[in-house]
Amino acid sequence: MMELTRKGEYAVRGIIHLARQPYGNVALLSDIAEEAEIPQTFLAKIFQNFAKLGFINSYRGTGGGFSLARPASAITLRQVVEAVEGPIAPNRCVTQGGECDRSAACVVHDVWRRVQLQTLEILDGVTIEELARKSK
Repeated sequence: MMELTRKGEYAVRGIIHLARQPYGNVALLSDIAEEAEIPQTFLAKIFQNFAKLGFINSYRGTGGGFSLARPASAITLRQVVEAVEGPIAPNRCVTQGGECDRSAACVVHDVWRRVQLQTLEILDGVTIEELARKSK
């Protein structure tokens, strides 16, 4: 069963919160953590990673905080999930470089691949902007 970890859930909640701000506004980590109900230290680690990936900007010092580095319409749910969870796959045989030497003979390999492709298509079709609009 594919299930989002707590880290993945927090990542989605945190970036949606940023997307609800006017583009370019800087939000304090403590405010985001409180409003999105995420432990602040956990969110700080997630956002550090997001800053490295170019999803958000990080500002230090007085007036510091976080803002989206690009429009929420340019960030998909898949990008956010894969940034913290890694590649989305229902079974290890469909991950890049697959870890199964039976893929060619396996009768369910094609099913796992279809599940993966449909899941990726759905997640690619949802932007953070759409989710932010729905959460207001």
